[in-house]
Amino acid sequence: MSERAAITQAVRERAHSLGFDLVGFAPLDAPARADFFRWWLEQGYAGEMHYLHRTADARCDPQQVLPGAKSAVVVGLNYAPAVPIVTNDPSRGVFARYALGEDYHEVMTQRLRQLLEYIRQLRPDCQAKIYVDAGPVLERDLAWRAGLGWFGKNTMLIHTRRGSYFLIGEILLNIELEYDQPAFGGCGTCTRCIDACPTGAIVAPYVLDARRCISYLTIELRGSIPEEHRSQMGNRVFGCDICQEVCPFNHPRPHAPERASPTYEPAFAAREITVAPKLVDLLRMREEEFRTAFRRSPVKRAKWRGFRRNVAVALGNSGQEEALQVLQQELIHETDPMVREHLEWAIERCATRPRSSRSS
Repeated sequence: MSERAAITQAVRERAHSLGFDLVGFAPLDAPARADFFRWWLEQGYAGEMHYLHRTADARCDPQQVLPGAKSAVVVGLNYAPAVPIVTNDPSRGVFARYALGEDYHEVMTQRLRQLLEYIRQLRPDCQAKIYVDAGPVLERDLAWRAGLGWFGKNTMLIHTRRGSYFLIGEILLNIELEYDQPAFGGCGTCTRCIDACPTGAIVAPYVLDARRCISYLTIELRGSIPEEHRSQMGNRVFGCDICQEVCPFNHPRPHAPERASPTYEPAFAAREITVAPKLVDLLRMREEEFRTAFRRSPVKRAKWRGFRRNVAVALGNSGQEEALQVLQQELIHETDPMVREHLEWAIERCATRPRSSRSS
């Protein structure tokens, strides 16, 4: 076995010992989907995620990120929850599965640092960069080339045996390694994700208009949610998993029983507040309570005002008598114009529903 192959195998074994479910290696040449990414930006599909435009050149050229870059160690960590996700009770909020527990950025970065320490024991001269969903790299492209999964029509990366409920992180290195083959697979004629998306965000197979995506609307968007999408959000207050929930690859089969199997990662265990919380309780939370409840949680990315905006919309969609009362109470004291707008919309939506359709 060559030194390069030996190091690759040792790193793979160490990554698994650190708890990563998937590990792969890819060369750091030009991303295969660079042209598609630039086209996607030109269509305006990134919405207000201006950082994607600012970092476009670096994302399409790894040498701008790490001069002399040659290899990427790409890892995947399962986050499928062990608790059932209640989505059919309009009085209770729904959080994206990855946001039920601790912030995955912190969890994965800490482990990738441990992995890098090990790599430097093998190659003390190596230079490296660690990223977890926050760096100027085309992360899913890297993961595909490292064999972790293939692109689904919902644009998620899908592992044939494990599904798509896994998070991605990577270490960029200036040393050569042995590389895995790109993942092979496909959706066939299935269009369940496209058909199920309530906002029509998947505008074509493999093309997502983020401006319509509930995840974008509840997390990345800082201003007002377009009215045409508010009723389509239902009771989702942070993120959305609909296009993954309907995907056949996220449902166990006899030949793939591990699909969407619950994570064994303690940090991803659901917090009480993220498991079907009452929407009225979420809206009554004060800012300090929000910060305490979602400390070290991905939910903090929405910010306090964005979270209240999301909850107000969900309460408006619930149409319940108790929701109307709480919305009216909160409007009295709310000073943020953007949040007030959504509270007023929710009040009108609740108030104009037939009384018989409301329940407390």
